Amino acid sequence: MSAFWFIPIGFLVGTYGTLIGAGGGFLLVPLLIFLFPQDSSSAITAASLAVICVNATSGAFAYARMRRISYKTGLLFAAATIPGALVGSYLTRFIPRREFGILFGILLVGVAVFLAVSRGRRGRDAKQASDAPRRWPVVDTVIDREGRSYPLSYSVPLGMGISLLVGLFSSLVGIGGGLIHVPVLTYLFGFPVHLSTATSHFVLIFTSLAGVVEHLLDGTWPRHLPRDACLALGVVGGAQLGAFLSRKISASWIIVGLAVALGLVGVRLVLTAF
Repeated sequence: MSAFWFIPIGFLVGTYGTLIGAGGGFLLVPLLIFLFPQDSSSAITAASLAVICVNATSGAFAYARMRRISYKTGLLFAAATIPGALVGSYLTRFIPRREFGILFGILLVGVAVFLAVSRGRRGRDAKQASDAPRRWPVVDTVIDREGRSYPLSYSVPLGMGISLLVGLFSSLVGIGGGLIHVPVLTYLFGFPVHLSTATSHFVLIFTSLAGVVEHLLDGTWPRHLPRDACLALGVVGGAQLGAFLSRKISASWIIVGLAVALGLVGVRLVLTAF
């Protein structure tokens, strides 16, 4: 298979991953496993992280132009997620992967069903004013390109604690933290969906970069540099399209896209455990 075929593949991964704020690793990893069965799981994960790091950077630039990123939230969450991922990597040698994968997969499917059912009630669009009652003090305020102001209130200790767990669990089962960060920001902390996806994508820059550095140091990346370079080239353009489409697609449909991604990952975790 010519490496150039991976450019359109990367484009599709970048578009969908950026649109829902999840990076696209949930699509890329099973695809690489199918196409390169001879590669170790660590080598495939390393390649996916490198591509997703490029995707996250490209998408974050696009979302930055729209002024949809809460940089303070992103930096706080990244500071907690990275140590969690390192701890998760260490714990993989002690925790039974099969049983954990089944339980976590069932949990993700349950979350996917919840998101799909509740999308009409809870999926707020970035065009709506952020006037919901606040349980916590305002931590950051985002003013988008159209001049709309969104005061973001949440508990910093709770948010960082959840991010620590997101990093830990993501590392244990090999999924991107964006799949969990987006529903947490939207449903627990009341972020408008378009701000949740943009901020989650910003967090992915740091978490994926940390994973790439780890795999560079242990020698598991790069193994197929021309392939990875073509994938990266594709996701750069795909990320720009995904960010553009986020302006055209309603929040409820972005939630549906996220639910589909969570469901696919959950089913994959359960099936691969047997």
